[in-house]
Amino acid sequence: MRRIGILAMVVLITSSCLMAQVRSDYDKSADFSKYKTYSFAGWQKDSEKVLNDLDKQRIYDAFKSEFSARGLELVENGGDMLMTLFVVIDNKTSKSAYTDYHSNYGMGMGVGMGPGMGVGMGAMYGPSWGWGNGSATTNFVESDYQEGTLVVDALDGESKKLVWQGTLQSVVNDKPEKRDSAIPKKIGKLMKKFPKTE
Repeated sequence: MRRIGILAMVVLITSSCLMAQVRSDYDKSADFSKYKTYSFAGWQKDSEKVLNDLDKQRIYDAFKSEFSARGLELVENGGDMLMTLFVVIDNKTSKSAYTDYHSNYGMGMGVGMGPGMGVGMGAMYGPSWGWGNGSATTNFVESDYQEGTLVVDALDGESKKLVWQGTLQSVVNDKPEKRDSAIPKKIGKLMKKFPKTE
């Protein structure tokens, strides 16, 4: 039971360390209230080649939902704001260690003989406790995983000047059904950093 508890703790700590991290920066002088439409201007440096078509569509749909909730309409070309995307996926390894303690102890009763009082010999009995040696085993766990970084640039449609940049870094889930729900959630977390448009 102790080993199961320790493993659960390791998984929890590892998972919390690998949750989505978001960062953003924006032009403080930009008037985001003027943006009513936006267009996707493609992927930088053909970085979308590391994604399959389904995941690309999940990303597009997630951004479309987030921008729609902010009152921005997607147009094919010539939007007030242009969005470019860049993605990179790295292979990484996480390392964890835990120690399992084994307590090997025992209790024993011993008999001691001592001199009695008065004439002759009497017996005196008393308990004697003994402890065995404990041991500890340290286990190391290595897990391979993929970490993805998605960079989103928002450009002013007229000046082509960068007005907002968001970065999302997260572990890539290898199960499609998990990505179906995880991608919108993570992009939603990133878009909380997007300046208000009203």
